Order: sequence, then structure tokens, then C-alpha cells
Amino acid sequence: MSQRRSILGLIVLVVAVGGATQWWAASREDRLGAQVAREAGPGDIQMLSSTTCGICTVARRWFREHEVRFDECFIETDAACAARFEAMRAPGTPVIVVRGRPQLGFDPQRLLRALQPPT
Repeated sequence: MSQRRSILGLIVLVVAVGGATQWWAASREDRLGAQVAREAGPGDIQMLSSTTCGICTVARRWFREHEVRFDECFIETDAACAARFEAMRAPGTPVIVVRGRPQLGFDPQRLLRALQPPT
């Protein structure tokens, strides 16, 4: 009986720690999203996307979930977007242009750093 209690206690502890960890990560992600939303003005973020790009979908959802202003174009359907993408010689999408500086891929922390004034 004592062994069952120990195992049950261990399971409860693991579940509690796991739940707290997920809550902390979600809370941190919400704070990061709010910071990016505050820093990003109209036209500050443009995403060059592909219709088949999974990371583009993740980025788009993240921007919308955190109410971050951004513009998006698709390289398959927008000739100007495709020309801009080709001129950058980017190896893939998304290319997120933050205040004129391109970033390959999606990283919310890097995005925030690019939006903040230099120190």
C-alpha cells in the first residue's frame, strides 16, 4: 500500500510540474506577443509567404493570435512579391521583413529585438 501511495504521489507531482511548466510557457508567450504587438506599427512587418509553407501558417496564426499588425504577400500569386523574394535570394519562406531588414524564418524573440530601438 505504501508503494502505491508513493507512486501516486510521484504521478501527482509530475502532473503538477508539467501543468505549471505549460502555464509558464503560455504566459511567457502571451507577454512576448503583447510586446511585439506594442512595438509593431503599420507597415513595420511584412511576411513573404508561400502557399505551401507550414512555418508561414504558424507565423500567420501567431501574428493574428497576438494581434500583431503585419502585411503578407504570396510568392506564387503576387508578381511583385515573387520579384522581391527573388531579389533577396532567400533560400525559402517565410521571409519576414522588419522595418526593411529581412529575416529568414519565424522567431518571435528575434522579431521583438528587430523592432526595438538600438541601445
